[in-house]
Amino acid sequence: MILRSISKLTKPYSLGWIPAVGTILILAFTSPVTEPPSAEAMYTQDSVLYRIHTTRTALENILREYGSDFENGAGYIQELNEIEIRYLASRNGNQMEDLNQAYNRLIGLQKKALICSPIIDFDDILLVKRKIDLTDWDRLNQKGKIVRFGFPSNHECNSSLPENGFENELAVLSGFKAGGKMKTVFRPAEHGYAGEMDLHWDADRILFTQSDPVNWKVMEMDLNSGQVRQVSKAPGDVDCFDAAYLPNGNIVFGSTANYQSVPCWHGIRRVSNLYVMKEDGSQMRRLCYDQDHDFHPAVLGNGQILFNRWDYTGIAHIYFRQQMVMNPDGTAQRAIYGSNSWFPNAIYFSREIPGSPGKLVSILSGYHGVPRMGQLVVVDTKKGWHEDDGLVARVSGKGEKITPKYQDDLVGNDWPKFATPYPLNDEYFLVSAWTEGKNSVGIYLADVFDNLVLIAELPGHALLEPIPLKSQTKPPVIPDKVRLTETDATVYIHNIYSGPGLKGVPKGTIKKIRVIAYNFGFYGMAGPDKIGYGGPWEAMQIVGTVPIEEDGSAMFMVPANMPIAFQPVDKEGRAVQLMRSWVTAMPGEFMSCVGCHEGPDEIAPSVYAQAAGKQPRELENWYGDPRGFDFEREVQPVLNKYCISCHDGERKSIPDLRPEDFFADYQGKLLSNLGVDRMHPVMKDETRGYNKYTPAYDVLIPYIRRVSIEDEVSLLIPGEYHAGTSPLVQMLKKGHHGVTLNREAWDRIYTWIDLNGPCHGTWNDVYPVQDGVCERRYELSVLYGGQVIDPETVPLTLRFDETPAQRSSMRRPAALTLEGWPLSPEEARQQQNNLGEYDKEITLGEGIKIKLVKIPAGKFVMGDVKGFPDEWTEREVSIDRPFWMSSCEITNAQFKAFDEGHNSRFYGKRHARADDRGLPLDADAQPVLRLSWTEAEAFCEWLSEKTGMKFSLPTEAQWEYACRAGSDSPLFYGDISDDFSPWANLGDRSFGPCLFKSGGVTHFVMDGADLADTTCNDHFVVTAPVGSFLPNNWGLHDMHGNVAEWVQQSNENGEKIVRGGSFYDHPKRARSAYRLSYPEWQKVYNIGFRVVAEIEEFHGSR
Repeated sequence: MILRSISKLTKPYSLGWIPAVGTILILAFTSPVTEPPSAEAMYTQDSVLYRIHTTRTALENILREYGSDFENGAGYIQELNEIEIRYLASRNGNQMEDLNQAYNRLIGLQKKALICSPIIDFDDILLVKRKIDLTDWDRLNQKGKIVRFGFPSNHECNSSLPENGFENELAVLSGFKAGGKMKTVFRPAEHGYAGEMDLHWDADRILFTQSDPVNWKVMEMDLNSGQVRQVSKAPGDVDCFDAAYLPNGNIVFGSTANYQSVPCWHGIRRVSNLYVMKEDGSQMRRLCYDQDHDFHPAVLGNGQILFNRWDYTGIAHIYFRQQMVMNPDGTAQRAIYGSNSWFPNAIYFSREIPGSPGKLVSILSGYHGVPRMGQLVVVDTKKGWHEDDGLVARVSGKGEKITPKYQDDLVGNDWPKFATPYPLNDEYFLVSAWTEGKNSVGIYLADVFDNLVLIAELPGHALLEPIPLKSQTKPPVIPDKVRLTETDATVYIHNIYSGPGLKGVPKGTIKKIRVIAYNFGFYGMAGPDKIGYGGPWEAMQIVGTVPIEEDGSAMFMVPANMPIAFQPVDKEGRAVQLMRSWVTAMPGEFMSCVGCHEGPDEIAPSVYAQAAGKQPRELENWYGDPRGFDFEREVQPVLNKYCISCHDGERKSIPDLRPEDFFADYQGKLLSNLGVDRMHPVMKDETRGYNKYTPAYDVLIPYIRRVSIEDEVSLLIPGEYHAGTSPLVQMLKKGHHGVTLNREAWDRIYTWIDLNGPCHGTWNDVYPVQDGVCERRYELSVLYGGQVIDPETVPLTLRFDETPAQRSSMRRPAALTLEGWPLSPEEARQQQNNLGEYDKEITLGEGIKIKLVKIPAGKFVMGDVKGFPDEWTEREVSIDRPFWMSSCEITNAQFKAFDEGHNSRFYGKRHARADDRGLPLDADAQPVLRLSWTEAEAFCEWLSEKTGMKFSLPTEAQWEYACRAGSDSPLFYGDISDDFSPWANLGDRSFGPCLFKSGGVTHFVMDGADLADTTCNDHFVVTAPVGSFLPNNWGLHDMHGNVAEWVQQSNENGEKIVRGGSFYDHPKRARSAYRLSYPEWQKVYNIGFRVVAEIEEFHGSR
């Protein structure tokens, strides 16, 4: 047992930081930061005993591994034992003096035993020495303080740092085992930056980054002669940095030649992607076509490149950074760690551990907060590639464990703060660490036994990037697979139903793959709320579609050098899953997938696939040439054909859906404060901070469900944002005033929803891109082997037949009357009382029970002539026998008694704090949701077997009859205009429109907001614990709202019907007669169920 007694002082500081270009980086904190423990606190008896334990473990390990080669190894262990004995014997003496003595003896032993052990088989350490100032702790936290770390923030690249103002040099530390001497090997002129070193395997030369007044450059230095040469030859408006040698003699490096900007910075910070060049700087070619930064390229033992990629197309941007690998020619790009993971936010400076393929030493960090510093961890990608599955060790010197947390500033309270690790083997590492409140960042020997042994420090300086100055075995050369004369690549999918991405989706559901592409933002033109209101981040392109073979396989051609994504679509053209990321194929590459989101090490089974025996298919155009999806060009023609004959602006009571040309005074919507502040001055002057969409877009965007810009990081459940969950589609499917869309019209609406609801198809559609940036991006793209198709180009031949459609004639029938119905509340309750004992409980075990109430037999009028056309067919229905019905919806706890692995997850469109995962839906007392109709049926079968009763889902008639409880009003408690808050959890004031800020970005929360009845407040934003609201006259809770509920029947299209509305819905969508439908496999974000049972003799739980 490890005991610690370290006093901590937490101060409620809350400083943001936004460094401007041309200033020194400001280091500050955005959440409370704990003051580092003092030396006195560190030397308490518990810390000393712990360090004795870790030191002994390390020494015994070295002795086992190296035996007699570990000179005096046994003697060191004996000396350690003596330190422990003398320390324990003197515990009753002058404790502080004893503690200091024990600590100093222990530190001395660590240095001579561990640093001089056979593990350290080198004499010199290459490092960066950079002057810093970490004094005045309070001022550092409260006001921000200039810190010359030379690390950009976690969401910027080197281009955001000043080109000068640094006092730094490249140096060699020699003789560190016996004191050490530091020698300067390079100092940049004019106080420029020098760092980001990479040592060649022969240990005779290094690559490094240097800044000067022109730009950032990749340099090389001959360590024997001291000669320095410039390697990168990019023009002055392009920065190059962060380079690494490749086994074939080429160099990989980061560059801003893409002319993109960081989306969350609204266009004022540049993006770095990875490029490759020859050793003389020639033949520069782009490898990665990524939305945001690629950091820290390093070569693996197998010759591939490891790097860090940040992407967030529809994902919460403060969380998602993946560890990627690719071949040196850019082929075979894939994630090996962190895909769809909330934790950790980011992993920096990863290097593969020698002799341990797939095992990395890394820095675990957050989004805001300290730049690229954090916890020192070991990642084993063979143990897992998701969340903390592969995080196998943490080194803190204090016995602290890896604890998954979901927050923005993840490591602000963690000490020491580590950076730039270098693995010696799978147990020992060199690392830079800021510890113990010192005004320095030192170099330490760290090990997995949790020892930190200081090698070197210099007051007022940061010693960074320690690299053993010794030769290494060069990894193998991977032959180039690119064919640079080609413009296409081939994609092969073995079975799209394989993998978790389409888990539970029946084979045959997917008919095509829609291939889309991202057009990332420009320098000076990027950010949320520009392409669309509340998203998407990027301009969305339709590239084409391709059929899927019957066995789920496909092989097809795609454009190379383009960030593309695949959407599996059903027979109606609706995406069943969304790929909120991208892949990029190099020219001539053959890219293969096992299925949909398979693991990085999964291989296809040796089963013949139909696509493998055919020639690759060409993509089919989607109603014209590939282009950016623009609402006015793609969706407005559908409105012109089907809608504007009524929605023509003549009646103020209904929305106006005419084209934007009819609205001369339309100015759009005012962007957030940051969006306006960071807007290009020309655009700001003309628009006054407003962003134009279109009037019809403004009307319709609240009625679709989409990922927006800050959504769930985890892999989406199939169908989570299926177009069928959008109120717009539901309204049209239910028969909106006789409107019947043709196939192409539906396809355009579905595609708009699946592409995250964009308004503008190109960035120039938003506002003309200024300063020649658009043209310059295209020039550099052509120069460095990029796309030859300009995504800002709009094809001229786009046609859709806008001839006004004829609406089908619809006559609302007369209401049906029924003698003896409706019932008064007293009559309804009396009918139930006449049944005698009308409620009981059944036990599922471990204190979990389901309460049942008895529903009397009777008759009623089913349907509603005042509702939607699918409700008009009112009919008399007789319920011939009473039946049991659960008084509440089935809860998470009750369902987990059947399926303990079920997770109702979170609702990611409403939040309690800026960096949470959303509002929880998985508490025991909340109703279960995100389960399919098939799973609900399986629960009923299990419950029947467990209790001896015959359980099932209610029929549609049983459900409506029980919901009404004798009433004929739209809702059992009254009309849709009545205050529902005592009776139902529906879309209320708390669910209305709002602005939300996450990771410093303010954006519009749209999902369900305009459906809410903001005159009411039921005090629950998402699902409430079942039974929180008053029951109807037969004791049934939540028949309106909370979650909608599966029933037995299917509609005419074979989809299963749901009833009752949910927390998301307006009362008119929760009426007793209101009905929707979904495929039986679909797990919907707001659908649960309740059970019914035949009334038979009760045998109890068994």
